Amino acid sequence: MTDHYAVIGNPISHSKSPLIHKLFAEQTGEDISYEKIESPLDGFADTIANLRGNGYKGCNITVPFKFEAYQLCNQLTGRARAAQAVNTLIFEAGEILGDNTDGAGLIADLEQNLGCKLLFKKVLLMGAGGAAHGVIWQLFNAGASIVIANRTIEKAQQLASEFTSYGTVFANSYDAMAGKKFDVVINATSSSLSNNLPPLPQGIFAPNGLAYDMMYGKPTPFTKFAQEQGASNVSDGLGMLVEQAAEAFFKWRGVRPNTAPVLSQLREK
Repeated sequence: MTDHYAVIGNPISHSKSPLIHKLFAEQTGEDISYEKIESPLDGFADTIANLRGNGYKGCNITVPFKFEAYQLCNQLTGRARAAQAVNTLIFEAGEILGDNTDGAGLIADLEQNLGCKLLFKKVLLMGAGGAAHGVIWQLFNAGASIVIANRTIEKAQQLASEFTSYGTVFANSYDAMAGKKFDVVINATSSSLSNNLPPLPQGIFAPNGLAYDMMYGKPTPFTKFAQEQGASNVSDGLGMLVEQAAEAFFKWRGVRPNTAPVLSQLREK
């Protein structure tokens, strides 16, 4: 009997998640269907209620509903609680379990696919919204030293304040980045959606620096800037997308798919 899953967002037409999970299912022999559903901006809770009523086993959540999904959950994993945002829901026994696989997906892509071990690395995380919330705890746990830069410094300070007892996450304005160098610079802002570049100073990349844009599909102003600035490695977020999907698939099915052939197939397309 086929188990049903979906990804919920607005907009959602661009999503590659159905193809990714179709490839995972074929690879693992799991009998699932997976579709994309656009929820009205004011109707997310009703959309989830409808899915549960129709017997769906779970779903992924994307922009702009990750914070709302967090509020809907009866139970939360530790990493979802740390992120205060949810991208994976599991429906079982009348409960809604929330998880956040974004951070695990990013770490897997950086460390396994790109060969960038984060222990003792200086990381600049740009942005303080849902995408940054979803990954900062995992970056911290991987041993990175983190600075958050955001146009609204108060938002960066709020995110950093969750780590004050550890003393290794700092918040700064972009102007304050002048003269500093980072091993890894991650664009978790929405700037690439609007074809803009965050106001990064020149010379931000350390020797052998890595630039990572969570957007994927085409070069962005950030990845172009990074290449001009001499970043040794420049990557989009397609690997993160595949890796976070594999983590969600594992949560749902108890089987961990091999991501390498799926990522390779998507790159070819």
